[in-house]
Amino acid sequence: MKIKAFFTVFLLMIMAGCVWAEKLTPAQEIAKSHGITLYNQYKDGEPYLRIAAVAGDREAQYYLAEDLRHTARYMTAEAEKWYTAAANQGDYYAMYQLSGKGSDLCNVMGNCPAGTKTAGEWLLQGRETAKALADKGDAEAMYVLHFLTNKDEWLEKSVAAGYPKAQWYLATMYREGKGFFIFPGRRSDRIKELFKGSAEGGYPPAMLEYAGILRSEGNRDEGWRWIKKGAEAGNAAIFSDYAYSYSDAENRWGTPVDYVKSYGLMSLLLELNGGGGMQVFVEGELPRIARHLTSEEIEEAKKIGVDWKAAHPPLSFFPDKLGF
Repeated sequence: MKIKAFFTVFLLMIMAGCVWAEKLTPAQEIAKSHGITLYNQYKDGEPYLRIAAVAGDREAQYYLAEDLRHTARYMTAEAEKWYTAAANQGDYYAMYQLSGKGSDLCNVMGNCPAGTKTAGEWLLQGRETAKALADKGDAEAMYVLHFLTNKDEWLEKSVAAGYPKAQWYLATMYREGKGFFIFPGRRSDRIKELFKGSAEGGYPPAMLEYAGILRSEGNRDEGWRWIKKGAEAGNAAIFSDYAYSYSDAENRWGTPVDYVKSYGLMSLLLELNGGGGMQVFVEGELPRIARHLTSEEIEEAKKIGVDWKAAHPPLSFFPDKLGF
């Protein structure tokens, strides 16, 4: 009877998906990738993320929990379940989210789901997990440790280690007045240095910031180069500026008008389907651009859009993984 019971449980685990699965199947990988793409476009990736999460993928479990929490606007029982699954596999982002559950809306409402650990215990485990990696030189762990400890030294260490997200974040903090600089001009110089380092490290949101600084200094050509790089990286905000500029003769980058290219690229923004409030902007601009085109040119523009999509990553708003 014990053997029969064992195989019954084993079969149920296979059907449900083992939470410690080591490798996803190709179909599960595709579902996970598509789910994260949708999440990054502020659209519902839950059905796809669930496929990989049930199969035991730690990252998918985290993003599924994020999707569920954002949809409900508080820590639901199911969101906590998936955060916990990810945290039990060593995900310090999930530990960070679980460490704040005591102050969430559900605590005020008195309906927080019971967990295996308290928020304080998750906070301690998150610190220990991230620090063990930070001590080995993991710059991303240093960045998250800054939020787990509220100690600026970890942010500074992450910046020194060259983590692009940390460089971008510290630059935004300095721009908002954080920190002390003896010479007034040194603050703006440091902000530029940080955005430049982050942009060169491949972080698209910093590319937009750095491009703006270059333009304000009169270096439009170099600024435009970074706008192009940001668009090629899939940053939706930069991409919309890039695509729009080709249809505006007085655009701020001095780019020559190319209505065909502008129409083809702007059309890709329709795929965001309203995510991030882009739909109204695009639906207003496309008819204006189309008035400058023949039917043949519109067909040519559509091909430009198809070719761009095939050669570049999906558009993304690059939401913060910490889910602020």
